[in-house]
Amino acid sequence: MFRKILIANRGEIACRIARTCERLGIAVAGVHSSADRDALHVDRIGESIEIGGAPATESYLRMDAVIAAARRTGAQAIHPGYGFLAENPAFARAVEAAGLVFIGPTPESIERLGDKAAAKHEARAAGVPVLGGSEQPSRDAAAIAATVRGMPLPVVLKAAAGGGGKGMRVVRTLDTLEADIASAMREGASAFGDPALIVEPFIEHGRHIEVQIAGDGKGNVIHLFERECTLQRRYQKLIEEAPASNLDAALRAALLSDAVRLGERLRYRGVGTVEFIVHDGQHHFLEVNPRLQVEHPVTEEVTGLDIVELMLRIAAGEGLPLRQQDLQVQGHAVEARVCAEDAAQNFMPSTGELVEVRFPASGVRVESGVRASMAVTPFYDPMLAKLIVHAPTRNAALDKLDWALGETQVLGVETNIAFLRRLLRLPDTRAATFHTRLVDEVLAEWRIATPSAPLHTIAAAAAWWLRAARTSAPDYGAWTALDVTGWQMHAGSDSITPLPALLVHSGGQTHEVRVGALAPDGEITVQVGAESVRLALTPLADGQWRLRRGDCYETLHIARKGEALFVQGGAGAFTLGMASYVNQVAAARKASGQLRTPMMGMILQTHVAVGDQVRAGDVVATMESMKMELRITAEHDGVVRSLNVQPGQMVERGLVVAVIEAEESGETGGAEKTEGAAA
Repeated sequence: MFRKILIANRGEIACRIARTCERLGIAVAGVHSSADRDALHVDRIGESIEIGGAPATESYLRMDAVIAAARRTGAQAIHPGYGFLAENPAFARAVEAAGLVFIGPTPESIERLGDKAAAKHEARAAGVPVLGGSEQPSRDAAAIAATVRGMPLPVVLKAAAGGGGKGMRVVRTLDTLEADIASAMREGASAFGDPALIVEPFIEHGRHIEVQIAGDGKGNVIHLFERECTLQRRYQKLIEEAPASNLDAALRAALLSDAVRLGERLRYRGVGTVEFIVHDGQHHFLEVNPRLQVEHPVTEEVTGLDIVELMLRIAAGEGLPLRQQDLQVQGHAVEARVCAEDAAQNFMPSTGELVEVRFPASGVRVESGVRASMAVTPFYDPMLAKLIVHAPTRNAALDKLDWALGETQVLGVETNIAFLRRLLRLPDTRAATFHTRLVDEVLAEWRIATPSAPLHTIAAAAAWWLRAARTSAPDYGAWTALDVTGWQMHAGSDSITPLPALLVHSGGQTHEVRVGALAPDGEITVQVGAESVRLALTPLADGQWRLRRGDCYETLHIARKGEALFVQGGAGAFTLGMASYVNQVAAARKASGQLRTPMMGMILQTHVAVGDQVRAGDVVATMESMKMELRITAEHDGVVRSLNVQPGQMVERGLVVAVIEAEESGETGGAEKTEGAAA
């Protein structure tokens, strides 16, 4: 076995690999970018080399820097994790040329399987059914367009060199073909260092089933059963489970047999995942991911294996430590990916500082690479954590995962937690009658909006805010007595200030908040608009508060960042904007015609010039954040009066990209509107 390895990755997967190595007594070293100096994986690993700037192309995708870090730290082998260089045959070959061991398939296998077009050829040769489409990857946009025009729509464009849903676009109309191709190629180049694409028929209502395989490199291959990965959005998996439910026994046997046969043909070494689309009782090969998968924990939970340990032992030359007949499935496991994204804003990635991060203390497997005070930057994938549960039955596992998500607090950025819980409760999810388009279809019906906090949550937030203001204020004698709100003295238990004390912004609404006197027992009357709540807040441990309303009690998690207050309780998680009325902070920003960046990122392209006439919905600029393209579009018809960014420019959240003067009145109006390029 190895004495020391280098983990050439970041975040949760770097921490997860390190945990197995620690258990096996293997020393580890890591790498990090300048943006990750304070990241959890750097501290978790303990020894880490900074290898470049924040963009992955300047750090985690630099083969020379990674290999140099391995040599510098005395590592014998490199584990690539997933993403970045994990499926790059040139990297695997360079690692071996440096006298190190690549913990993964051989470079030849990656070349034959890591490229989607080559993988289809191998699958066909192994007798595995495949979809039609491209036979060779292409970097020629005109040739790709010609292929699309020769196929019935819809088709899907796929980055040939990668996976994970990056660099994928569904083409339903030729009107946007050139833009779709350009966008998919840019994403492929950014995520995998290669813009090459393939084209395939797009199956609307299939199931995404994958099979985990492992091989010793000598022709012996086993499967670790299948995983269900059908619940997806933007081709990004949201919830994965093992085993797959409602799967015909003969079809399951065919999936497992085909995956093993393909691995045997290639004399596969290490672990990999063979992915299929299942439709109308038939299955077709999609691709092979010759690496560790994000969702591997659900397979570990039902088999009792440590897949990272299996990778290490195979790479160290120990071969397969078990036989097919030694494996069986026990119970059911489900995984949810918690991501920094805003469901109400078309699932736009959310950046910012994590003010509070808490996961369930027991009964749940948590794979995470974040902690409180860390910044979520635009340079990498928005996944913050994975929650994995195991139970005797599928229904019990789904219930347990729902509970685990409810016990998770991530305050400081928007997350998809509430959306995941809603998805888990969907009848099609519970019955396992879903398909890959289900999430997109239900989203059209749900019309997700930014949630407005309920009355009692707003009242509690206001009471907390005023309490904090009193606590931090200087001692002015009588002015800091218990019966003072902080703005005006009163007599009596329910005296309400004639003027609002606060303006609280929630879910696109602004609430005027008036308060009464604080009673000796800690109760206070808070009036939100025309409605009043009598409540008391009592501090608990670790930033938690007990809210009492009559005989109702609720535990709240409250954290502050500037003028934002993050509150999570039984009603959900809410971000509230708090403003002092006496400072006359506006309830909502007045329309100004200013198009602002919704988050940190890089401007890829500007599509207008000063003086141009634009229509509502026209793309003004394209930016990239978290490996996803975002289009900043005009809110209304008008004239571009200023353009303040240029391609290649790194921008902070809220930067004014352009000012659009409204056509109707000659006055500026509107607000930024941003959408994901893949929406």
